[in-house]
Amino acid sequence: MAPSQNLEAEGITRRRSLAALAGAGALALAGCTQSSGGGGSDGGSGDDGSGDDGSGDDGSGDGGDSLSGSINIAGSSTVFPLMSAVMEDFAEEHPGIDPTISSTGSGGGFSNYFCVGETDFNNASRPIQPEEEQLCADNGVEYIELVAATDALTVVVNPEADWIDSLTIEELATIWESDAVETWDEVRDEFPNEEIERYGAADTSGTYDYFIEAVLGERGHTSDYQATEQDNNIATGVAGSEYAIGYFGFAYYFQNPDQLKALGIDSGDGPVEPSLETASSGEYTPLSRPLFTYPSIESLGNEHVAEFARYFVEQTTNEDLVAGDVGYVPATEETQEEQMQKLEDAIEQAQG
Repeated sequence: MAPSQNLEAEGITRRRSLAALAGAGALALAGCTQSSGGGGSDGGSGDDGSGDDGSGDDGSGDGGDSLSGSINIAGSSTVFPLMSAVMEDFAEEHPGIDPTISSTGSGGGFSNYFCVGETDFNNASRPIQPEEEQLCADNGVEYIELVAATDALTVVVNPEADWIDSLTIEELATIWESDAVETWDEVRDEFPNEEIERYGAADTSGTYDYFIEAVLGERGHTSDYQATEQDNNIATGVAGSEYAIGYFGFAYYFQNPDQLKALGIDSGDGPVEPSLETASSGEYTPLSRPLFTYPSIESLGNEHVAEFARYFVEQTTNEDLVAGDVGYVPATEETQEEQMQKLEDAIEQAQG
């Protein structure tokens, strides 16, 4: 894999690569190859790159590089493209690094991997929940929360659906609530009398949790939909039917702009379309949200893990990568400085 030389050309290449990786659901970058080992929609075992196995190996590495060892990351499918892009560059600089990144959903990553000590990082599209905090505490897993980027959670339909351009929050809720409407004309009279096909995040996903919090509240989430941890499957499903609707992180629309149509969301002041600009300005409400990664403090005791964590925080302000390649809003310099100080304090705690 050659390093980026031309942003525009390389951005197209990387977007396509990330879309393919998202569909695969797991990434092992050793030798720049994809692998299903370490996860996927069923979570996988994660045994071939755990934070304990080989994470203490700080040997000579390849080509004189002192950094070597495994780094195992699970969690959010929304954060997956960003983490994969950053890790791709880091592993290229440090050939002795053996990373595995799995798209298990925020909750699936916390419950099945991170909070039981199986991974070094957990990506999340919402903050860690109290029951997850307790599980981590029960297993002696300490961590810090790092802000990765800002996302515009995006509602998409088929590009052939020329009868719809936007939805109000209330209309969106009637489509996705537990007692959801069945046909489009029940949402709005002028919509066609056709059955709604729904594609969305599984209940182990932070995107699912955030969608309930921002849109549905106590109305709950319908079970009458195609649920998946692989956002690329949502994109494929919606692209295959004129009467389909789905929601996921903005990066997946960013990577498929010709196959999908993003809807404007009207929260009371008229429809606002999702974009890097509207997410950054706060106009795209209530569906703009922060994204996170959670490193284990114990794992930060290993120099190669600590160095990757530093590199990740450094890249959060990289507009070419975060916005241009992946499709999220980069962190501000102020946020980056705050996150780096938090990280350095945790590394000192781990290595002191």
